[in-house]
Amino acid sequence: MKTPVPPALVAVVGPVEPALLAAWTAHYRRLGVERFHLAFHFPDHVHDAWQHQLLAVSRDLGIVPVRISTGPWHEHTNTQLRDSLREQAGTGWHLIADSDEFQAHPAQLTEVIAEAEAAKQKVIGGLMLDRATNDGRLALWRPETGLDRAFPLGGHLTHRLLKGDPRKIVLAHSSVTMTSGNHRAPGHKPALDRLACVHHFKWRSGVLDDLRRRVDRFTSREWAEHTSAVRSEASRLLQHIDRHHGRIDVADPRLAFRHVTLDRLPDGWAAEASKIATTWRPHTPQSQSGSTISSPSP
Repeated sequence: MKTPVPPALVAVVGPVEPALLAAWTAHYRRLGVERFHLAFHFPDHVHDAWQHQLLAVSRDLGIVPVRISTGPWHEHTNTQLRDSLREQAGTGWHLIADSDEFQAHPAQLTEVIAEAEAAKQKVIGGLMLDRATNDGRLALWRPETGLDRAFPLGGHLTHRLLKGDPRKIVLAHSSVTMTSGNHRAPGHKPALDRLACVHHFKWRSGVLDDLRRRVDRFTSREWAEHTSAVRSEASRLLQHIDRHHGRIDVADPRLAFRHVTLDRLPDGWAAEASKIATTWRPHTPQSQSGSTISSPSP
């Protein structure tokens, strides 16, 4: 059987810290990714200096952005940019990851793709695992500390507290259409016994301002939304943080936070992820579109 070529990585990048972009790029290069198809989108509140610094880091990393856009972060913005990147990436397999998502797979990327092709599957799934600090603070991290040391805990914040969809399509053939948020591919079901772990490093310093801005802009209709799911999940996180004095309650047993690392799947991951992916249901009919606050931070 012919060994598949490494997938092209497709991502829409918001105004993240340049150090996070560097760590993210290094992570996927270690997984074997060679081609990066990135679009950068900067809402109006992002200063020019931040844009220039992030784009300079991208070029230093050897990645020339396919597209740079500015303006409102409508709910459809990410989807439209993602789809144009996939078209530009061409025929073959695409790895889809937000800039705060670091995937861990049960085997090498080319191996998991070969297994999917042998089973005549065109998508590979994953499940989000939210990363947090030891005490739940939304910390400012430094690259010399490393993400695993700064955010050593992994738990199920997204779906058990925020009522968001934790399921992800992490790899898809170019012939497959995907929904908003990369949660589903209509007509295609990923194998549930080989789900990737999508380490979600969203809960960093500065995210609360992003979430408050998102709620305000969607509520005022300055940014267009298709459902209230994104706003509702952001509001649940902000309310939780207020109740717990500015922190995530990592001691809450429902959230199942425990120590994990990027270099291997969490203990018992296959059974845990399969059970969650099988039993998860949207919180309300409105949230069936699959939108969650896991999209890049505006």
